[in-house]
Amino acid sequence: MKKNLSKIINAPWYFFTFAAYPVLALLDHNISQVRYTAGIRPLIASVMAASLLFLLFRMTYRDWHRAAFATTAIIVLFYTYGHVFDLIQNKLKIPLPAWLGGLWLVLTVLALVWAGLPRASFRGAALTLNIISLGLSLYSASQVVQKSAPSIEQSDQPVDPHAPIQSLQIPSGQTPPDIYYFILDSYGRSDLLKANLQYDNSIFISDLEKMGFYVAKCSQSNYPRTDVSLGSSLNLDYLQNLNDKFTPKNEDRTQLWESILHSTVRYELEEAGYKSVAFASGFAFTEMTSADLYLSPSPVWSPLTEFEILLIRTTPLRHLQDAGLVNLGQIDGERYRERTELVLNDMEMLARLAGPKFVFIHLVIPHPLFVFAPDGSPTDPSQFMDSKGIYSQDNYYKGYRNQAAFISTQLVEAVSTLLANSSRPPIIVIQGDHGPWLQTGSDQFKILNAYYLPGHNDLLYPTISPVNTFRLIFDTYLGADYPLLKDISYDSPVPYVFNFSTDKNPCLSH
Repeated sequence: MKKNLSKIINAPWYFFTFAAYPVLALLDHNISQVRYTAGIRPLIASVMAASLLFLLFRMTYRDWHRAAFATTAIIVLFYTYGHVFDLIQNKLKIPLPAWLGGLWLVLTVLALVWAGLPRASFRGAALTLNIISLGLSLYSASQVVQKSAPSIEQSDQPVDPHAPIQSLQIPSGQTPPDIYYFILDSYGRSDLLKANLQYDNSIFISDLEKMGFYVAKCSQSNYPRTDVSLGSSLNLDYLQNLNDKFTPKNEDRTQLWESILHSTVRYELEEAGYKSVAFASGFAFTEMTSADLYLSPSPVWSPLTEFEILLIRTTPLRHLQDAGLVNLGQIDGERYRERTELVLNDMEMLARLAGPKFVFIHLVIPHPLFVFAPDGSPTDPSQFMDSKGIYSQDNYYKGYRNQAAFISTQLVEAVSTLLANSSRPPIIVIQGDHGPWLQTGSDQFKILNAYYLPGHNDLLYPTISPVNTFRLIFDTYLGADYPLLKDISYDSPVPYVFNFSTDKNPCLSH
């Protein structure tokens, strides 16, 4: 038994774990933005490629240990290339791809020559390399599991200890209205769009009003980014009132993301008998995968995912785009398009789905990537960025206008479909989570905020903010007693997002 165990731990299998580690480490680093399943396909591909490479070197060197060392050397060089490239590209004025590529080629040749030297022996290093590679991989895997595992069961109460929970009341014998909560990421208020981005969405606003929407002319978000904004609106209170962990010096947003996925709104509606429906957004902290119905493009039979493209950019394969052989931006953008189109194509299905239901829809538009022209045709998102992935103001505004025009037209059609096919008038909220990028002061908070509240639009007012959205809905339709809060906008700097400072709404001074 001990002899067999010794053979296993001293065998040169470390190339497997070294092949897995770069995928797991990158997944760990980005687990707040993607689901753990995004790593399955590239993990399998990396390990299989390493295995094939190992077999090739085994036939070449006719030695298992030499083959394992050569395979590992190639893996390390392959996955470190992009990190080194990004680290030094801003500091050198020589043609970096050619220079760095040449250096990596020399290192590869040296590693392969070293592996074949008659006097070189790699048998004694196997145990050490096995332990190191296994430790690295297990650590990253454990971090992914820890960060991915839900902190509470679906049936449990919201994670925030001070969440303002009440029991919603559905009148006996009545079916309450369906609730649709559309978040249009970074969709700004009309006056801001016209003044700063030279985009006039008055036709869109007029179409909404003709269908019976109330559009809050002076609405501002309560916070300037998606997670802090939704953490508040979905929990009916300001973040600083919800959780003692949301302190000025805290950089960790794990609890905040759980606040979104397991919110007061979702809990109270599910307790009252509502079904929850959610869609993939591309951002793990708004993907409610435990909803009764969760809709997403296929994670397996699909083009490259955003995570896979990010992984490719850590390798020399990133230069396939420079050579014109592949356009990573367009591949990345296709996933954005798929998710948006999935939502827009499912409106009739949603309307006919038995209720009552709470439908949460986070559409990452007009937020980049810029993948839609005004008519919905595809655009190459890379054309709006420079080589470092930075947006100039002109290019950002151009891409933003394209996507705002597209989604505005599509939302009118989507709402029309919902209203025409719903068995009873639904509640519909169309809301920006924050203003467009590149804005300062109060402009970063100015948002689209439109409500379809059958029979109760008179309760709305021009400065209503997201924190009061569900307080008003629950009080009006579901027998709750949430007093409206004062509408306040709080700045939230990165990385200390809980270090709040009050901003002013110019409308309130009039």
